[in-house]
Amino acid sequence: MDPEEFRRAGHAVVDWIADYWATLGQRPVTSQDPPGTVAAALPAGPTAHGEPVSALLADLDALVTPRLTHWQHPGFFGYFPANTCGPSVLGDLVSSGLGVQGMLWASAPACTALETVMLDWLAGLLDLPERFRSTGRGGGVIQDSASSATLVATLAALHRASEGRWREGGIDRRYRAYTSTQGHSSIEKAARIAGLGRDGVRTVEVDPQTLAMDPDALRAAIRADLAAGDVPAIVVATIGTTSTTAVDPVPQVGAICAEYGVWLHVDAAYAGAAAVCPELRWSHAGLEYADSYCFDPHKWLLTGFDCDAFWVADSGELVEALTVLPEFLRNAASESGAVVDYRDWQVPLGRRFRALKLWFVLRWYGVEGLRAHVRSHVALADRFAARVRADDRFVLAAPHPFSLVCFRLAASDEASAELLARVNATGRVFLTHTRVAGRYTLRLAIGSPLTTQAHVDEAWELLSAAARELTVR
Repeated sequence: MDPEEFRRAGHAVVDWIADYWATLGQRPVTSQDPPGTVAAALPAGPTAHGEPVSALLADLDALVTPRLTHWQHPGFFGYFPANTCGPSVLGDLVSSGLGVQGMLWASAPACTALETVMLDWLAGLLDLPERFRSTGRGGGVIQDSASSATLVATLAALHRASEGRWREGGIDRRYRAYTSTQGHSSIEKAARIAGLGRDGVRTVEVDPQTLAMDPDALRAAIRADLAAGDVPAIVVATIGTTSTTAVDPVPQVGAICAEYGVWLHVDAAYAGAAAVCPELRWSHAGLEYADSYCFDPHKWLLTGFDCDAFWVADSGELVEALTVLPEFLRNAASESGAVVDYRDWQVPLGRRFRALKLWFVLRWYGVEGLRAHVRSHVALADRFAARVRADDRFVLAAPHPFSLVCFRLAASDEASAELLARVNATGRVFLTHTRVAGRYTLRLAIGSPLTTQAHVDEAWELLSAAARELTVR
């Protein structure tokens, strides 16, 4: 494919994406086809002499898109949002076209420099503490996901807690990680990968009303482990838990970590984006205690997956924990100490130019555009919650500080599960569920840039009608 062929094919692909976005609202949110449908429809292997792009696009229409769950659909209210947008897609296109490898500053100087500046821009946008800026000892980096950020934070915390011995002869003592019972599963996975074992994570009880970590329970757990001769290595506090968007009391948790010398990582994967709005920054109180912090622009800030923004207060600790330097990567710029080599800030060696899509998004929307995006979804969630609250068939199951509403039928768990199945079967909306205080609970997460008041109102009407049918039955 020479440049002119690429130009023609590229126009066709961009037109296809634009048409896809324009028709999303007319499509079912999810596919009803059984597993194996796509594989059965594909040929046994590739053609001998290749095919034109038009054939690929035709098969996208016939085979692929009818069998997707459409995450950008205006009626997609499941899990958490995984936004993308035009500027983000264009930034990714440029990144793919450049095809640079950003493992070292020397291997792609502008790739590294732009990422450093974009993370400083984001830190300013969220009003993060100065200790996370690259102008001091801290700084930011783009990870693929909050799961990787948690793993990297755990490795750095383990390095500090063991005084580097984990690199020199294995883990010589039992090290502990702590998070609330509502913490993300990636925390346990990080502890296992880091060698802390299946029971390396101590889960801390939560306040039954707010579902946020109980600081007294955390202190008790740390004291118990110290008495047993174990080493508390890291506490992961969450701003916006996956189940209900509970906000852990970071000021109190941070004070405990400071008292016992434990690394504090704050996971704000979903809700961190809310801090672009000054009125929602209450959720970030206490970040001055944090050793590391992350949030996902690829969730609620219009930047396509994968893009997790991860900051540390002391980048030297992170680099010391992760660096491995073979001879073939040595270069004058790195040895000068004047540049950042992001290979030392992550688990993989290689990295692509992800900062481009973030740059495109921030420049296209601007600060006020991003604030308007977040505020509109918070307002829609408030509107939906008000409808739930006013209907005695339904119960709000948890506070809703951001754009997720957790609710259930006042009737049985079986009725709530049947309600979810019926509404999702319409193809107009897609919701997921969790359990709150042991009860089956529906989650409506608003985040798509295509979602409007009309779509949220439609979701309520579908839920209300299905609840009425269940009551009549």
